[in-house]
Amino acid sequence: MRPETELWQKQAIEDLETARVNLNAQRYYACVFFAHQAAEKSLKALFIETMREMPTKTHNLIALGKSLKSPEHVMTVIRDLGPEYITSRYPDAAYGVPAELYDETLANKHLAQAEEIIAWTKTKLK
Repeated sequence: MRPETELWQKQAIEDLETARVNLNAQRYYACVFFAHQAAEKSLKALFIETMREMPTKTHNLIALGKSLKSPEHVMTVIRDLGPEYITSRYPDAAYGVPAELYDETLANKHLAQAEEIIAWTKTKLK
């Protein structure tokens, strides 16, 4: 595994753990944000490993997933988690305060999606 790949994947795992910590602390919007970050960094790790170059600076999970030719079941998860990067951060994108829009159910859903994406990237990185 390329050193850059390993760095991105390690940070993805750390962000996933941060999402879990925020879930347990009932900081649901932060859980969702870090779940997105974990998925994004893991996809970027796979991009670096397979494409042998750094991805463009983007938070667009859909573009990353397409560039990696992700299977449809992974793309379905990516499409659902993708918009949360903005919605979990900005009141104007969320049509309200993000901290008030997420609950435990949504946070668990998006955390599970990040875990699924990371599990898929791990299988491709081995």
